[in-house]
Amino acid sequence: MPARCRPAHDKHYHLREPFGYLLTLDLYGCRPCVCDDLNLCYDFLVDLVRDLGMTAQGPPHIYRSPPEFPDKAGLSGWIGMIESGIQIHTLTPRSFISIDIYCCRDFTSDGVTEFVRDYFGGCREIEMNRILRGMKYNEVV
Repeated sequence: MPARCRPAHDKHYHLREPFGYLLTLDLYGCRPCVCDDLNLCYDFLVDLVRDLGMTAQGPPHIYRSPPEFPDKAGLSGWIGMIESGIQIHTLTPRSFISIDIYCCRDFTSDGVTEFVRDYFGGCREIEMNRILRGMKYNEVV
């Protein structure tokens, strides 16, 4: 099982560990056939959970936008994990994919970005943001 998304101890260790880690990825210039592929996006959610070494709470839920919203044509999906969850949203008319990974266990942002780049190959650009959540969660109350 690949482990490129699993955490490695790094120089950015914080004295106070956060409750969770949120990674947002925005993919621009993706192929429309990728943005509109329900099976590919479903499998992506399953495979990313596995690559992260996390535990799914059940199968992914994924929906296609209704036709009465043509400017929002695309997919929205989510998979719950014991460690939190992953969301994916696609906008086919804009060739855009948005992914949020939130976990209460650390993972490597670069590893996840590489996994996403390989999975949805051909996207022009990936924008990445990482947010530490719940920095006061582990304080003594």
